[in-house]
Amino acid sequence: MSARLMQGNEAVAEGALLAGVRFFGGYPITPSTEIAEGMAKLLPQVGGTFIQMEDEIASMGVVLGASLAGKKVLTASSGPGISLKQELIGYAAATEIPVVIVNVQRVGPSTGQPTAPSQGDVMQARWGTHGDHSIIVLSPWSVREAFDLAVRSVNYAERFRTPVILLMDEIVGHLRESVELPAESEIEIYPRRAPKKSRAEGYEPYAPDEDLVPNIANFGEGYHIHVTGLIHDETGFPSGSPKVTRESIKRMHEKISRAADEIIDVQEEFMDDAEFAVVAFGGTSRTAYEAVLSARKRGVKVGFVRLVTIFPFADKIISELAKKIRGLLVAELNYGQIVGEVERAAKGQCAVKLCAKYDMTIFEPEEIEAAIDEMISEVDGE
Repeated sequence: MSARLMQGNEAVAEGALLAGVRFFGGYPITPSTEIAEGMAKLLPQVGGTFIQMEDEIASMGVVLGASLAGKKVLTASSGPGISLKQELIGYAAATEIPVVIVNVQRVGPSTGQPTAPSQGDVMQARWGTHGDHSIIVLSPWSVREAFDLAVRSVNYAERFRTPVILLMDEIVGHLRESVELPAESEIEIYPRRAPKKSRAEGYEPYAPDEDLVPNIANFGEGYHIHVTGLIHDETGFPSGSPKVTRESIKRMHEKISRAADEIIDVQEEFMDDAEFAVVAFGGTSRTAYEAVLSARKRGVKVGFVRLVTIFPFADKIISELAKKIRGLLVAELNYGQIVGEVERAAKGQCAVKLCAKYDMTIFEPEEIEAAIDEMISEVDGE
């Protein structure tokens, strides 16, 4: 297949379509609008449906309805729009509705700086909605990976019946690169789960399978289904039982935590001899990688660690790294969010330093390289 010049946002639309998404509901907002534009163009060509709703809350609601009716679904937004979606993201987690939400981050809070690069929605991605809930968050660093992770996000949403957040940033969303996309035959696509029991055999929509994920029938297929955001038992009807509440919340977490080793994806480079490492994700990873290359040319023994999966967090991987090196530098375009997760996972086994930027501009490699040198000086001075 010949290479194509594509934007990150365009690659997301292409990947979602190839993964089987046939319904998009959204509302335009920079810097994510190109995803909606791409889906508006592509979905009618394959018999899918695109709809622009009156706001972000309605766009989240309509994709959940389409998912319950059996469609693989996608919605996309940025900053303020993602904030508006949060109640229904929690509803999707509680009712176990497969849905992929793309967040092309911009500077916040509130309206912030539209179309300016930021990575300030990390904690919102994990804890934006209320209560204890599970979720999967992935973050690409290239146009091709935006395509690949869009496919993976749809597969995870379907496999685990959970909301999946594709945490982009303006850097990758608006980046253009020449990419060669795989054919549909080369891609593994996870189908919508189907009931294993008939109504006559005692089908219960929220009875978990061996992997703790329920096989809920789609609306309109002849099954009786009750869907509620209240804590419910395996019939789907609300329950006031402490036992049911405990088991329900625990299962929603464990269906993902059991598969964490498979879900968690971390790229490591130059770690064989590293005494220090830079941790980054998304668009900032590109700059961090260049900074590490430059530092190594000067003889600095520094490695590179990129978080492809943001949540579930790579606790075991970071903990093992922290045993072997003297310091971790966390580079992120925010006031300091993922650094707290790194500190928690490192468990005091090495120094953890923050390299933060939050002024509408991206990192220059020299800035991260200077922070590497500063971290080494601080550690050596201890």
